Amino acid sequence: MQNRQKLGFWVGSLAVIVPLSIGFLSPAWSYEPDTAPSTEEPSGLLPMSCQPTQATQAIGLTRFVSDVTQTAAMIEQPAIGIETLFGSIAPQMLAYLSAPAFPDIHQRARSAKVPVVMYHDILPEKQVFFDVTPEELEQRFQEIKQKGVTPITMDQLVTHLRTGLPLPEKPILLTFDDGYSGHYEHVYPLLKKYNYPAVFAIYTTKVGKKIGRSSLTWEQLREMAKDPLVTISSHSVTHKVMSGLTKEQLQLETQESKRILETELGVPVRYFTYPEGKFDAQAVEAVKEAGYAAALTMDDNDERLAGKSDNLLTIGRVGQSRLLEMLDVAWGGAKLPSWSQSFDFTAPVTRTDATIDNTPFIFVSGGKPITIHARTRAQVPEILEGTEAIAAVDGGFFSLEFLDSNAMLGPVFSQSEGTFIPGKRGEIPFLDQRPLVLISPTAVKFVPFDHKKHNTLESIQAELPNVTDAFVAAGWLVENGQAQPLERFGRLYSVNELRHRAFWGINQAGQPQIGVSTEPIGSVDLGAALAKAGFRHAVMLDSGASTSLAYKGASLVGYTPRPVPHVVALVPPANELNTNCALVSAR
Repeated sequence: MQNRQKLGFWVGSLAVIVPLSIGFLSPAWSYEPDTAPSTEEPSGLLPMSCQPTQATQAIGLTRFVSDVTQTAAMIEQPAIGIETLFGSIAPQMLAYLSAPAFPDIHQRARSAKVPVVMYHDILPEKQVFFDVTPEELEQRFQEIKQKGVTPITMDQLVTHLRTGLPLPEKPILLTFDDGYSGHYEHVYPLLKKYNYPAVFAIYTTKVGKKIGRSSLTWEQLREMAKDPLVTISSHSVTHKVMSGLTKEQLQLETQESKRILETELGVPVRYFTYPEGKFDAQAVEAVKEAGYAAALTMDDNDERLAGKSDNLLTIGRVGQSRLLEMLDVAWGGAKLPSWSQSFDFTAPVTRTDATIDNTPFIFVSGGKPITIHARTRAQVPEILEGTEAIAAVDGGFFSLEFLDSNAMLGPVFSQSEGTFIPGKRGEIPFLDQRPLVLISPTAVKFVPFDHKKHNTLESIQAELPNVTDAFVAAGWLVENGQAQPLERFGRLYSVNELRHRAFWGINQAGQPQIGVSTEPIGSVDLGAALAKAGFRHAVMLDSGASTSLAYKGASLVGYTPRPVPHVVALVPPANELNTNCALVSAR
């Protein structure tokens, strides 16, 4: 009964979230369980339907909540908790509700590496250099399997690009253009043999006619289209290059091809593939007006991974000759944000470069967070020498009284020294309400600093048992996933001036993450950018001339920063470490 009461609370929460969020949904997306592809998909990657009304959106989400209530019987099982269930569902739901305006790509998806590989004809004897034999194609399929790469559907890719939800660890999308008979005779049997999904781009005037070397028939296409492994994409009516066409011609190529394919095959056609990969702004607009949810392109001189595409209507591809290279590149993106609020100090330390709201950033995430309080000031790479840390960012404010002083503003406790150093009584009242950063081997906690109770080792141990590191940061940037307003920074000097900024925090996967802006930015805009980047909590560190970031022994900033005595560092996890720790409340 207690679990049922919990279920009522969480479902009630969803019932409140859903109606309030309807207005924020893009008009191109809804939850439609009845049309879900039957191919195996990662949990949370839901199919979409194009251009529903707001009523359809409300029905879809209401049905989503209804589906949740059907789990009531499961909740009675002692091994399953409603918090666990809700913690899995809610992040997926919120990802849909927070999707950017169509056809923009979600910022989280831009850090993933998803190759979309383009093939043309598959035939026993090659006629041109980009032809592939059935034997070669099967060899590639075997290599895909051996490398642990997962072919995905177009629905999965677009959902990922739209919402930022992660894909399988190493995803790839296979596409075959132009509708050759070899696609039915050779490709389709191999897809069924290996259970690999693929996209087939069809231009309608070719089907069943002797155009080019060979053509699929409508009967063959109907058989393929019924298989969940197959996605049919429109490739226009005539295969004309769409750059420079008139509005009427564009409407024919996009709308009529969609109508013919849907009528002949009895399946929805949600995707478009530009003939020869060429398009202009008018062609993109025609594809959008025709109701397509995404479109594939190709540029031999600018082959792009899917997340690096300009938008959903211009998704880049790479040629099949680069498939083996792509098998070593593919990565499905960061873990799904979790509402369990756990910590993960077991992930490898990795670097990511990203541009958010026109400001470039360098992020380093993973590992275990520690601080190093050096005995004198130095450049960050020098401070890391002789330690296990693989990356670090400059830490808290320090006294400028002497050039070689390592005195900090506020209390400091660091593993490197193991001694708690209280802050000077004349200084610490001015630090009230700034973030007090507390780190233990299993958790991180950020609390508003109170000079009356946070200036002893016992007081910070009361806040976080087993605390190993502590210092006072500059200001609050992100709290519980929300960017903080200007007033949260109090009397911090030059808080919203354009300066290089250093920061650290915990991302939505529960991993520590440090970084810098490589161009000047104000603190409020910085918080907004970090919230978009997926920080759960983030605080600003000493910035301006002190802004420093080091990774694998090298400085990552393009200038010589001011030497500092204190850093927040990331130590790679031990191979045997497998800790996933419970939340310590941020307030």
